[in-house]
Amino acid sequence: MTSPMPRFLLATGAVVVLGLTGCTSGSSESSTQGTAAAGDSGCADVVATAQKAVDNAAKAEAQWDGPTTGPTAAAGKTIVYVAQSMTNPGVAGVAKGLQEATAAIGWNVKVIDGLGTPAGIQSAFSQALTTKPDGIVIGGFDPKTTAAQVAEANASKIPLVAWQALSTPGPSSDPLLFSNVTTKVEDVAKISADYVIAKSNGKAGVIIFTDSSIPFAEGKSQMIKKELETCAGTKVLDYANVPLSDVSARMPQEVSSLLSKHNDAWTYSVAINDVYYENAAATLRAGGVNAGGAPYNVGAGDGDSSALQRIKTNEYQSATVPSPLKSEGWQLVDELNRAFNNQPASGYVPQIHVSTKENTTATDAWDPMGYQDAYRKIWGK
Repeated sequence: MTSPMPRFLLATGAVVVLGLTGCTSGSSESSTQGTAAAGDSGCADVVATAQKAVDNAAKAEAQWDGPTTGPTAAAGKTIVYVAQSMTNPGVAGVAKGLQEATAAIGWNVKVIDGLGTPAGIQSAFSQALTTKPDGIVIGGFDPKTTAAQVAEANASKIPLVAWQALSTPGPSSDPLLFSNVTTKVEDVAKISADYVIAKSNGKAGVIIFTDSSIPFAEGKSQMIKKELETCAGTKVLDYANVPLSDVSARMPQEVSSLLSKHNDAWTYSVAINDVYYENAAATLRAGGVNAGGAPYNVGAGDGDSSALQRIKTNEYQSATVPSPLKSEGWQLVDELNRAFNNQPASGYVPQIHVSTKENTTATDAWDPMGYQDAYRKIWGK
């Protein structure tokens, strides 16, 4: 019997040849993931615990569990959203939520795009300061990269709230932020790794995609690696450092190289952001990888509409741990309103969810149910 042809050598006739290999058979996710018995992995207890966590996080409908009380709307405020990059789907998704929320509360909002580079972000923040806004939202970048601008805003008593700027949710004293709106990074990291452990029954060869230049991202990916390693049968094959700003340019070559290096041993991926898979699909397809087969790609954020569409259609992504992007945009506005009213931050931490083909929605977005009504009631709108 001849051995199967490595999938990275396949270009034409891929579907026929892929039928010969176990991890690129072209079968659906449900029939190919979990083919090994949990006991074979040597971590049956870890698999069982991971499966329970995933089942709980994958519930299709989640009710709003955030604040229901707070100050009524401050009048006539203008805020600026300094975006890391509006080509980052998560950053752009939060912007949509901000725009909806400011319209609901009766404020004005201006979005300034940092274009994904340190110089661009610094320039965008400086532009925001020149407009003398009532408040500024830091959208998806490390405030330490704009330390001078943060200090100027603090000196001018302009409240700063942030989205995914730090690993810890809530107020920060260094840098001085009224609040940082984010899910708990350790929870996101753990559930994304748990998904791999559960669906593979504890036997997976995993590649982690990260951006080590961003402390938040590097911390998340290290947590993912640590959780994967709680199961002896789950092996981290590679730790691929691809900066978010270079994803579109570098991912095709990175994926091609990894396919060549690991071939059928690569059965799962976990990336710190779904955008990695947006830029991997063409190379995976050219390498003979079936869209519904291994490697099964899992996003540890942000769950934007393009990622959920890929999951829904089984197009080179199996799952994501989405941020509730629009409701987080509304929370940012609510936190600023608390600052304007000299009240403390809400302390709310967005809940964890896992999106799969089975629970994706028609709107290609995930948010808890009822947050708009809850915030409108708080604001008296």
